[in-house]
Amino acid sequence: MIESHIIPSTLSVGGRSSALAVIQSEHIGSLILSKLPEVTNVPITKLKTLGDNVLNKPLYSFGGKALWTKELEDKLANRELDIVVHSLKDMPTTLPNGFILGAITKREDPSDCVVLKAGSEYKSLKELPEGSIIGTSSVRRSAQLRKLYPTLQFQSVRGNLLTRLRKLDDPESPFACIILATAGLVRQNLGHRISFTLQKDEMYHAVGQGALGLEIRKHDHVMQHVCNIISDHEATVCCLAERSLMRSLEGGCSVPIGVESHYNHETQELTVHGCVISVDGSKFVEASVTKKIEDVQMDANEVGILLSAELCKLGAKEILESIRFEDIH
Repeated sequence: MIESHIIPSTLSVGGRSSALAVIQSEHIGSLILSKLPEVTNVPITKLKTLGDNVLNKPLYSFGGKALWTKELEDKLANRELDIVVHSLKDMPTTLPNGFILGAITKREDPSDCVVLKAGSEYKSLKELPEGSIIGTSSVRRSAQLRKLYPTLQFQSVRGNLLTRLRKLDDPESPFACIILATAGLVRQNLGHRISFTLQKDEMYHAVGQGALGLEIRKHDHVMQHVCNIISDHEATVCCLAERSLMRSLEGGCSVPIGVESHYNHETQELTVHGCVISVDGSKFVEASVTKKIEDVQMDANEVGILLSAELCKLGAKEILESIRFEDIH
């Protein structure tokens, strides 16, 4: 146990400079202040990363998830920061040497949602006319929707949340709707723009979606103690299993892997559903694994490994190995 008197009164928290990232960093700052009375000051550093600077092409085409983390990790290594706050879905499943995932905090709704153009009267994706254009930069989302709705078209849409909404609502815009993470809209008080959410029968969500991951220096026992206090058990169990699945499948943000997790507090059982789908939606496998969680790290990791094995028996590896860069560019 870390003695309270060695926890510093000031803890430095950092994150990206986007509006959503700042909200998330401030949330963690408030959580620390509310849970650790010995901490009286949590300055927030807002940093623009390479991923924020390149907005004219999809992330999977020029580097993936590391684009969100490198500059922040440099400051963490230099002890300019104590904790880095990430959207967990943007954190690589294997972190660079010297860093660890210190905590996962309480998860917001992990689902994806549909935001229709302002004034639209449609109530579901199946009502959209043939050829309607859906805005999404996610291969996972477009692949799953191509499977269900082959007559719809998909175009990449980048930029911060307000920029995407402006692009959608522009009368000259080609988009009938855009697909976004429910959590991002809720956290920015834009939940009223959610037309409807997508459940597993239409859309498996991304690994870690809706959760915040706190990155700290390896062997920093004081920061690990802080992280232990503000972590959330259910989110940790679910997200560690999801990340284990992605790591086992050797997937990243450029491949269509989707999940849905449920943890039963009474029975301590975790159930994780997972899917792998080809970019065009023509090949699709799904499976699920349930296991009682006694050791969080070990058992959650095993769930991901077991689910990966089940999906591979059904052909997941062949689907992933067949995906070429030109398919998703």
